[in-house]
Amino acid sequence: MRKIYYLPITVLFAVFTSCSSNDDDVNFLDGTGITITDDVECCSAEEAYATYTFLQKYKEVPELSKITDDGKYKVTAYTTSGTLHKGYNDIFFVGTKVATGNYVKSISIRNFLPLMHMKASDMYHSTPTSSNINVFDYSILPVQKGWVSFVMNTSSAGDWNISYDASIVSNELSVSSKVNVDKLLDGQDWIKSFKVGDNTYHISLINPDEWSTGTNSILAYITKKSANIKEPWTIADEVYTVEIVPTMPDMGNHSSPGNESLVKQNDKKYKGTINLTMTGLWRIHLTIKDSDGNVVAGGDNLSDGYSSLYFDVTI
Repeated sequence: MRKIYYLPITVLFAVFTSCSSNDDDVNFLDGTGITITDDVECCSAEEAYATYTFLQKYKEVPELSKITDDGKYKVTAYTTSGTLHKGYNDIFFVGTKVATGNYVKSISIRNFLPLMHMKASDMYHSTPTSSNINVFDYSILPVQKGWVSFVMNTSSAGDWNISYDASIVSNELSVSSKVNVDKLLDGQDWIKSFKVGDNTYHISLINPDEWSTGTNSILAYITKKSANIKEPWTIADEVYTVEIVPTMPDMGNHSSPGNESLVKQNDKKYKGTINLTMTGLWRIHLTIKDSDGNVVAGGDNLSDGYSSLYFDVTI
């Protein structure tokens, strides 16, 4: 269902009073740097304000942003911190008109490809990604969304490059740039691999940075390594159930009640419930079962009695 993005009445009043029909060229919001003009390519004052407000939660990734050859338009990439890290990252794209700073309505991103160069072997491989980069829940906004989940961080062993093609209004551009992928802090481990037969899968934890003590939704994607490892590894068609047992290894491995297995949803996310009763390091042990209930990954016991397939999350 499309979400409707409502603006407060006071904001709408400010927008409309500063952008009257008598003004041909007006800055509608101080500090944004956006100019509203009578331009069918660009957003209205309301749309521009809503987009600007949404993007305040994110920061530009300069390496993945680019101006078209004619200098008229810019495609800008955003993540939460303006950087990338091992594991799951949301990534957003918008197009702007350079002369006014306003957001354009027509932008598409395709052929998004993260690629790691392994230096010792001089080989390349990709990593889990969304199948497409396109409009999402905030579809009233001219924002494109995708995600990438890096299986490893940048190190002396290898470098990451991201490339993509974009269409913005009537312009085409291509971006290809080396990017730094940071390692996660100690006590954080949000992506794990497992094998089923000859196939390799990855389970990527989506939202651990949003968790607090108490009951939380736990979200993940399961992706399948492509036959050509240089191609993106997209969401697996197979349906699994992921049983979870959270423990605190620094606190005698005590667990918590009220946890529910992750089940695949219509949007292809896996969703469950996790109860984190206190702050600290939580080790989330995973047992993955196929549609017939057979254990295909995890479920084997370490010396402490828990599955050797696990995430680490510190809250």
